Amino acid sequence: MKLFIISGTSGAGKSIALHALEDIGYYCIDNLPVSLLASFARELAQDSNHAYDKAVVGVDARNLVGSMDSFSTVLEELNQNGIKSEVIFLDADDATLLKRFSETRRRHPLTDSVRPLEDAICEERTYLKPIADQADLKINTTRSNVHQLRNLVQDRLGNSDNSTMSILFQSFGFKHGIPAEADFVFDMRCLPNPHWEQELRPLTGTDEAVVHFLENHFEVNRMFEQIRDFLTDWLPHFEGDRRKYMTIAIGCTGGQHRSVYFVERLAEHFRLAGSQVLIRHRELP
Repeated sequence: MKLFIISGTSGAGKSIALHALEDIGYYCIDNLPVSLLASFARELAQDSNHAYDKAVVGVDARNLVGSMDSFSTVLEELNQNGIKSEVIFLDADDATLLKRFSETRRRHPLTDSVRPLEDAICEERTYLKPIADQADLKINTTRSNVHQLRNLVQDRLGNSDNSTMSILFQSFGFKHGIPAEADFVFDMRCLPNPHWEQELRPLTGTDEAVVHFLENHFEVNRMFEQIRDFLTDWLPHFEGDRRKYMTIAIGCTGGQHRSVYFVERLAEHFRLAGSQVLIRHRELP
């Protein structure tokens, strides 16, 4: 049986992630105390009346007391019982969390008559640090809407039976900030910019005219070859170190042309080479 443990700061999208996985056939349970994780997984694995091959447990600030410091011990106990587990941690920046609570008018689980929302968010991060430190995959949802997060979770975790490392190639614009969850960041801003060509400005890096413009520049092809060779050399080392997820962020100024082109080209190369590849263009609709 494979067990996913999903946690994260309140308002970052844990419930959305749980529902997304439930919709593709995972057995899901929310708000389970950490101290009960091992016994719950053991019982689920031994249930002969149901085939629970994949299960998801949500852990959040409502069941923190006296349990978080032993989280690594719980993971070791799962492993000793032959239960494979992965920890997924969702987060967003403070301003986004504050805005989401304001819009939904929901109460943060750690707020009370003497603790304002800002302090509750800060305290929650401290409580959740043992889980965040053990995370196999961290997802920052600051710039993701409900539908984008749902699709990302299903894409990244839906093929969990695949033994190869999942590689996400993500384009972004530096003017909107660097993706917090990126393992590698490559900067394309030194390359010729299609934005300054009037007829190319409204297009994106997936359009043939932009592709033709970029591929006609020697430095673009050289940059691609060097990044391709670097990743070809080093990704197997990360996979050999039992890394399950890798996020490679490619950035340009606005995230419309050069970064999109490189993500598409690199993803195609590694997909053909047999890697499990996903694509996300953060700044495109």
